[in-house]
Amino acid sequence: MGYVLRVRLSSFFAGAATASAVGLYYLHKDYKVAHEALSHQVKNLYESLDTRVSALENLKEAEPPQPVQAPE
Repeated sequence: MGYVLRVRLSSFFAGAATASAVGLYYLHKDYKVAHEALSHQVKNLYESLDTRVSALENLKEAEPPQPVQAPE
């Protein structure tokens, strides 16, 4: 009976190790995909913001400052 128990336990632990290795692989893959998606979103946001700031700076350079008149 001891031999059968050892075979079953070793089979169980081999299966558990294989399942955990496959699970960790899929988690790592999911992490990489999520990180790449977030990185892409932030890059697009930064480019959009940089374009808007450049447009505002060009607008500011094109217009001369207006004198402010005091109310009478």
